[in-house]
Amino acid sequence: MQHFPLEVIQTKKILVIGDLMLDRYWFGEVDRISPEAPVPVVHVARREDRLGGAANVARNITALGAQASLLGIVGDDEAGRRIHSLCTEAGIQPHLVVDFNIDTTLKMRVLGRQQQLLRIDFEYPPSTDALVQLDHQIKNLVEQHDVLVLSDYNKGVLTHIQAMIAYAKEKGIPVLVDPKGTDYQRYKGASLVTPNRSEMMQAVGAWSDEEGLTTKANQLRQQLDLEALLVTRSEQGMTLFIENGRFHVDAQAHEVYDVSGAGDTVLATLAVTRATGMPWQEAILWANKAGGIVVGKLGTSIVTAEELSA
Repeated sequence: MQHFPLEVIQTKKILVIGDLMLDRYWFGEVDRISPEAPVPVVHVARREDRLGGAANVARNITALGAQASLLGIVGDDEAGRRIHSLCTEAGIQPHLVVDFNIDTTLKMRVLGRQQQLLRIDFEYPPSTDALVQLDHQIKNLVEQHDVLVLSDYNKGVLTHIQAMIAYAKEKGIPVLVDPKGTDYQRYKGASLVTPNRSEMMQAVGAWSDEEGLTTKANQLRQQLDLEALLVTRSEQGMTLFIENGRFHVDAQAHEVYDVSGAGDTVLATLAVTRATGMPWQEAILWANKAGGIVVGKLGTSIVTAEELSA
């Protein structure tokens, strides 16, 4: 691997569009069971909010040294304002459409002694009005960036994803997609799609060996007219399928602590390295290294350019 091209990365602008969420963590101690029900009582000692969903991808992009803009939908509430302020703190340029009909997607986790005890989700699909406002902003923003990243958490913000891909393609801007669900026709024409192992199975069915995976992956890549398809496979590493071959890298994590957000880190690393013109085969080596670092951290975390260069 060559050195991490930080100087070039710092000049690149990446636009992230997708489902935004606030990850809220309450950390505490557990030393008794509730007299009201057979559940632990958590005495909360510390609270922390982190950017989640597509916002975590943008946060990883700025941590790696590139410039990130974020387009998404939030509610007119405390969580939406918190996402805005966290973006500003992280150096992300926020373009947030406020939907007055919904609450911001919020995932609240309660942890006792670093162990997650409970997660509470608040999520609502965006209104048609908010999606129309989002579409109005896209054309102006896409042209100002070097790469477009679409982070799909299946919450509804990427309802018009096909038009987004088509527009970026028309302008010659690479499109990287983190997919969800089973309808991969939505991602047709993207430069890269990055399903994890279970998402790939949902899309193409199970495979019994490496040859079966290769056949299914290449069929999907051709059907969707993709430049590349990357299947992230947890402890089995990641496998890239492009027109002239298949490239596999083994997992690098020494100790897996928490896999949440690892896909966001991989996607962000691919976005910044590809923005520099780095070939796919080399870009996935950096993405694999970043993924190996981030799973050793708790919760939705980031990898910095310094950690990756070390």
